[in-house]
Formats: sequence, structure tokens, C-alpha cells
Amino acid sequence: MQTLPFGLWASPLTPRQMAASLRLDDVLWDASGRYIVWLEALDGRGALWCVDTQRNDAPRELTPGDLAVRGRVGYGGGAFAVGDGQVVFAEASSGRLWCQHLDGNSRRPVTPAFGSAAAPALAPDGKTVIFVHSYEEQDCLAITSLDGTHWPQQLVRGHDFVMWPCWHPAGDRIAYVAWQHPHMPWDSSTLYLAELGFEGQLPHVHTTRIVAGGEGQSIVQPCFSPDGHYLAYGSDHEGTWQVYLYEVATGNNRRLSAGAGEYGQPAWAQGLRSLAWSHDSQRIYALHNERGIRSIEALPIDGSPASTLANPEGYTWFSQLAASPRNDDLVSLASASTIPPRLVVQNAATTQILRRSSSELVAKEQLADVQCVSWVAGTATIHGMLYLPPGYDPNQDGPKPPAVIRIHGGPTDQAVATYSGEVQFFATRGYVVLDVNYRGSTGYGRAYAQSLRYAWGVFDVADAISGAHYLAQENLADASRIIIIGGSAGGYTVLEALCQAPERFRAGICRYGVSNLFALATDTHKFEAHYLDSLVGPLPETATRYRERSPLFHAERINAPMAIFQGSEDRVVPPDQAETIVAALRRRGIPHIYHLFDGEGHGWRRAETIATYYRAIDDFLRQHVVFAGA
Repeated sequence: MQTLPFGLWASPLTPRQMAASLRLDDVLWDASGRYIVWLEALDGRGALWCVDTQRNDAPRELTPGDLAVRGRVGYGGGAFAVGDGQVVFAEASSGRLWCQHLDGNSRRPVTPAFGSAAAPALAPDGKTVIFVHSYEEQDCLAITSLDGTHWPQQLVRGHDFVMWPCWHPAGDRIAYVAWQHPHMPWDSSTLYLAELGFEGQLPHVHTTRIVAGGEGQSIVQPCFSPDGHYLAYGSDHEGTWQVYLYEVATGNNRRLSAGAGEYGQPAWAQGLRSLAWSHDSQRIYALHNERGIRSIEALPIDGSPASTLANPEGYTWFSQLAASPRNDDLVSLASASTIPPRLVVQNAATTQILRRSSSELVAKEQLADVQCVSWVAGTATIHGMLYLPPGYDPNQDGPKPPAVIRIHGGPTDQAVATYSGEVQFFATRGYVVLDVNYRGSTGYGRAYAQSLRYAWGVFDVADAISGAHYLAQENLADASRIIIIGGSAGGYTVLEALCQAPERFRAGICRYGVSNLFALATDTHKFEAHYLDSLVGPLPETATRYRERSPLFHAERINAPMAIFQGSEDRVVPPDQAETIVAALRRRGIPHIYHLFDGEGHGWRRAETIATYYRAIDDFLRQHVVFAGA
């Protein structure tokens, strides 16, 4: 039982422990169903690991020491593909594709060190690979021979962005998703089916047709059935991401899923997966998201009712779903608010843990469980994920704990019921934590996500402030000690909230946050180069709006102490966005700390950075919140 004041509880999670966890990124089966290959990262380096399910031997690393595995197109993702006893992967520093046999021998380069590569997809015959390639902000779908004897050729070009390339089992056609500026993929994207010609050394596109999507529709993750009869995909054209089937022979489209909730996610990175075909092509396994909690559903293609896969471990979030090509086993990354991510193989009868991201030495009872909550702000219903300090009863007499309002990034993203080390770091020290899924968040339908259109800096800020009111009105936390924290777009909302409601928050913590919308519009990476056109408005027509909503131009309203963190190599939100705010705070004598982490980008990868970050925020909050008095 905790006897120390809230905020000073003896937590089982130290800054060093926070930095020691693995990050599990992706997992796939090989075509034989024998091997499972996954990508994990520790201290910033991505490595591929493999296990032979037939021999039931120990996992072994495929890429020891010399190569760092990472897709480098946009925000990354789509780092590898498996098939025919080998894995093809993207290497971080050079952007090359490499091929490695799963027995650990005979690694070789597939492409030259030219541009960046991601989302490789192996042809069914194992001789060629298609992949997304980017060079000098020109993206295309490229193809090359797997033995590296041919120079890569452009297969599909003319789109600003390409994602999710996949092969038909016959090897004579491919599908992919593409979109154009100024759209983001969750606004408008299109699914294409291309038939290939084979007159030359490498296949080429012969004809192309549009399968689905277009203006005002978002398409996610096309994947062919093993028998080649169907192309499955997700579309939100009816208001939420649902599962659809395209019959290859007839061209007919039909909706397969029938439930509420969503079966897709915003395409922030290459290679995101929420659908997987059964080995016999009779059903699709789909990740079903309802209010931030995910389950695995089996959707029979004959239209029979869906069923939910048994979940005895109580996982509340699954990602990167993949199905065995030989039996009914599924593999995914599974977690819950009190269970750090695991690599899990499961079927209707059994569950096996292949890999854990942490030692899991902290008992579930010592961690904070999640509650899905909603509250009304004006005429809108706002959603969130609430975590109470372990053992804390809000109905008990006595002092109330301080609270942390967390703002997710994106802003088109969602706080979900997965394990968050940051949440547990706060909750186990005696803070209430509220993740705000403000208007504009995904997971609650297209209309909710699109409600932030031209309203960034308005609805997200209002909903963060209303979240603080909700905690006070429900008597969950001390209304005089509420902290707001966020990174990237969430960091922008932190800064704007501190400007618009300077008396509402006791302190603010901002990671690589946006302070100047003009600078962001002209100095960010290609993926988000026109994102502000829909979030704020086009320039120069809405320049007044940009100035009104840029924290830099009214930073004199910030009165709360601030902790600001930034990576020196951030291409998305460059360091000057943080440093201009730091200068404004310094001029006015507002208490603040500033950490510029050398070599880090848009997020922390190195263990020492992570440990330093948590030590700094703990010290900062002790000084400015816990010991600051009423």
C-alpha cells in the first residue's frame, strides 16, 4: 500500500527500466508456414529474428551487428518481406534492399545504395521483388530481380505516394494503393489493380484499372486470397473502415464486415496490416477496433456471421496480424494496458508467446488498467482512455492526485488500449492519466476524424481543456494540479492549450512540438508537405489563421512551467520550432527546461535518451507540481 503523497509513489518502473524494453515492430510467416520472422529494435537498431516452428528451437538473429533494418520511406515501416526460404529487407543507412536466407547463410545486396526503399513484396516464383522507392522526393513502385543481376526498374510512377504493393498468387498482376498531394491517405486514396506483361527481362505494367477509392475515400491494405479469386481491402466510403471483397474474375465489389467499429487504421507508415487471409481462402481475419479496444474477428467469405477469436490472456490491442499459409495459426503483436507487447501465436484453442518486449517483472496489479470514457463538451461527445493510479479509489476521502492530460500525435491518430510505458510511468507514481481522443482522432468513424478539417488548434485544444474539466467534475483528480503533455502534433496542442487556457494547467511537457505553422508548412518532409492545407487551410489565403493559431505569436500568454524536448535530426519538426518557444520563455522568465538530444529524430530510439527523458520529467514535475504547493 502506498503511503507517500501522490506523485511521489515508489514506482516499480525506473527511467533505466523504461529504456531497456525492446520495440516489437512487425512479424510475418514465410510461404512454407515453417518460419516466423519478426523485426525488433533495441537502443535504436532494428534487427530481424527468426524461429523454426517445426523444430521448436530457440529464436535466432538473422541480421547481427552490421546492418540496421528499417524502411526509410516517409515515417518508415514495411521493412521486410518473407518467402521461399528467404527474407528481403531494407537497410537503414544506405536505403538498399538485401536478401538473406532463413538458414542464416548467403546474404547479398539486391539493390544499389540509391534513394530509400520500403514495403518489399516477393513474387510467387521467388525471382523478383517489387518495392516502394523514393529518391529526391519522387516516389514510385519499382521492380528488380532478387539475385541482384538487374538494375531496378520503375514499374508504377506518376503518383505522389505508393503503398501496400502485393502480388496475385499467379504472379501475373499486382495491387497497390496510391494518392496525390494535397491529400493524406486517410482523406483520399485509390486502389489499383495492374496486369503485368513479360516481354522483357523484368515484368512491366500492361494495363491498370481502379478497383475502389478516389476522392473522399480512404483505402487500406489490399491483399489477395491464396486461391487468387478475391482481393480484400478496407474502405471507409460508408463512414467507417470496413472490409470489402473484390472478385478478380467479375470485377464485383461487396462489403464483407457487418459490425460497428472500424477495421482499418490511418496509413502513417508503410506495411501496416489489420487483415489476413486464412490458408484455405474461406475467411478473412480482421482486427476490429471498438472505442480503442481491438479484437481478432474471423469473417467468412460466404457472408456467415463473424466470430471473435478466444482471448484468454485478456489482450486489448493487436497489430500486424499475419496468418499461417498452412494451418489456422495466427501471429500478431498483442498487448493490454497492463501487458507490454508480446509476439503471440494463437488459434481457436491455444496461445503461445514467442517473444516479450520486456522482462514483465512488474505484476499487473501494480499497473494501471484502462477505462474507455466519454464526456460531453458543448454539443460534441469526446472520447478518451482513463488510467487511475493502482489502488486509488476516487471515492475515498482525502487529497486528490495530480493528473496528466496526454495528447496523441498525428493529429489523425488514436490513443488505444495498448501498453504505454509513459502512462504507467506516471500512473505508478500516483498520477491520474487521461488520453484524449479529441475530435479529429481516428477510430470513431470518418465524420469524427474529418471534424478537425480547418479546425486544428481549435477542437483539439478545446477537447484537451474539456478533458481537464471532466477530471475535475468527476472528482477524479486535483483540478489545481493538471499537467498537459504531447509530442509532435500533440506538442502543438500542448503549446496552444497553454496559450488559450493559461490558468487551466499547472505545467506543460512538449516533445518536438510545432510552434510556428508557417515554418511547418514550408519546412517539413514530403509526406506532410500539404497536410496543413486540410488542417488549417491553404496558403496564402488563410495566412491570418496560421498566425492566430501559431503558439509562437502569442507565447507571451504561457505562464505555466514547461519542459521541452527535441531531437537534433528531426526532419518532421526541425529544432528551430522548439528553440523559438524556448527563447520566448527565457525572455519572460518562465520556468522551463530544454533538452536537445543529439542524433535523435522525430521520437526517441536510443536507450540513454529515453532514460534521460524520464529522469528529466520526473524531476521537473516534482519541482513544479508535487512540491509547488497549492
